[in-house]
Amino acid sequence: MWIHRPVLVRTLRLRHFSQHAAATVLQYPEAPLINLDDLPKPDPKHAETIRAIPRAASGKTITAKERKADRVPSIVFEQEDGQHGGNKRLISVQTNQIRRLVTGLGRSFFLSRLFDLEVRPEFESQDVIEKVRVLPRQLHRHAGTDALLNVTFIRAPSNALLKVDVPLVFRGEDISPGLKKGAYFNVIKRTVKFLCPADVIPPYIDVDLSELDVGQRLTMGDLKVHPDLKLVLPKEHPVCKIMGIRVSDQQKKSK
Repeated sequence: MWIHRPVLVRTLRLRHFSQHAAATVLQYPEAPLINLDDLPKPDPKHAETIRAIPRAASGKTITAKERKADRVPSIVFEQEDGQHGGNKRLISVQTNQIRRLVTGLGRSFFLSRLFDLEVRPEFESQDVIEKVRVLPRQLHRHAGTDALLNVTFIRAPSNALLKVDVPLVFRGEDISPGLKKGAYFNVIKRTVKFLCPADVIPPYIDVDLSELDVGQRLTMGDLKVHPDLKLVLPKEHPVCKIMGIRVSDQQKKSK
């Protein structure tokens, strides 16, 4: 029996995805962790479901065709041991949607936010093959054109522990005693890596500079985060410092 090629390709693609997913589905218990009131929470206005379609195979030729069709070749990894991914699922997502999310949030904020991801036979289909919560793990762009090349997602069930580079948001520069004296602000880290329970991944961490004087610094251990987050690096590592007045500035003042 002759089958129209697009229908055949779609059928094989769905069969590949469904069989692969069924072999590795795990049941995850709910965790009781919640975001604390005095810590940053994900902004609801950026809550969005990412739509995806299954992809039967990888390779340069296939990924090139996906990008030409305004789709970004992507992978979803199964969360296994709390830190590393495995059991990859090949999907494609819409270029325009990912570009809009990255532009609206910023790259580092996109990579620290959870999203619902729906896999459908086609983007406009009402049928949902699978719906899963994911964390964007990696985002690759072309060095010359900045075009999106691929995105890696990792499953984020409630009991998952995920390594996340959480962005830092610095506040209080206008009232910092050291900066008022003419010192300058030295940013050492713009993100800090934490091992985070999936339910309480912070969208960012507020860093208060309002009481820092000349020569003082803040370390990773000074950051105010949920008590269930664990630093990957030692807490003594600095994130920022108020440095002394530059020699050139001192010379200007003495003239």
